[in-house]
Amino acid sequence: MPANHPATMTAIEIRGKGGPEVLVPVEMPVPVAGPGQLLIKVAAAGVNRPDVLQRQGSYPAPPGHSPLPGLEAAGEIAAIGEGVTRWKPGDRVTALLNGGGYAQYAIAEASAALPIPANLSLIESAAVPETFFTVWHNVFERGGLKAGDWFMVHGGTSGIGTTAIQLAVAFGAKVIATAGSADKCQACLDLGATRAVNYRTEDFVAAAKEATGGKGVNVTLDMVGGPYTEKNLVAAAEDGRIVQIATLQGADVSINIARLMVKRVTLTGSTLRPRPRDVKAGIAGALEAKVWPLFATGKLKVVMDQTFPLARAADAHRRIEEGTHIGKIVLTVDRPWLQHAPGIPAA
Repeated sequence: MPANHPATMTAIEIRGKGGPEVLVPVEMPVPVAGPGQLLIKVAAAGVNRPDVLQRQGSYPAPPGHSPLPGLEAAGEIAAIGEGVTRWKPGDRVTALLNGGGYAQYAIAEASAALPIPANLSLIESAAVPETFFTVWHNVFERGGLKAGDWFMVHGGTSGIGTTAIQLAVAFGAKVIATAGSADKCQACLDLGATRAVNYRTEDFVAAAKEATGGKGVNVTLDMVGGPYTEKNLVAAAEDGRIVQIATLQGADVSINIARLMVKRVTLTGSTLRPRPRDVKAGIAGALEAKVWPLFATGKLKVVMDQTFPLARAADAHRRIEEGTHIGKIVLTVDRPWLQHAPGIPAA
């Protein structure tokens, strides 16, 4: 290890499984970049719903990867592994991780790292990979969303939701977003949604039918599952696509398969973390070519909710579990060159 690297680092370990209190700061050795990998000196790390599931014991790290939570981070490359040619130490990147982001140093696959998008701070950049990789692959590659389509996303003010609304609008689709309060619905409209539905007081199926003139929704992105799956099918247009990325209300669902047949609906889904290196590299390449330029032009922004220092990861998890956040929650690591992004509340 180069002399300018410390031998140990502070990281957040999951002690057993349970509530936020099982997230504990510990000292451990700094990891070493293997072939095709980067060692990132972390400036900030995104907090995502899969981190909560991992903490609860239902979303373990893939074999051979860090058991620490954290699926995205931004910072400065501290070292490169064998075979890495694009990047060099000192470059600043944001990266999708297989785990380990809640730490002062993290390992990333070089092919899943991207340059810091134009106009974004390092803190904002840390909030990009998990949601943008997920939305691009599921909405555009699996769901085939195109200009003129009607797109519906549940949980419109989550990290996934705020990303999905913006990307769909940027590529010419019309958006219906569901959310749980008037303020959240307004936030969806502010991001460009055509219709925002308060699921506590409105029927999103009826609202979708009304908004689309009875034709239905072309692509739906759902992280709820349970009773929503059949409702998504009712709301779907002929030849519609429903893409499942989580099952917050249950993985066992009951649907009218005849309705799916008559409408010729495609029901699909995916999980990102276990996918192989080449798949994630392909998504990264598409994002850099098609999405990164939209940050430079101001068509895309990162919707930030709040930041917490690394040692307070448990409080960050409490925030995400409250369900009142709008946008992304990020952990910050104390670095002399880290500029706090203006306008982002810090805990």
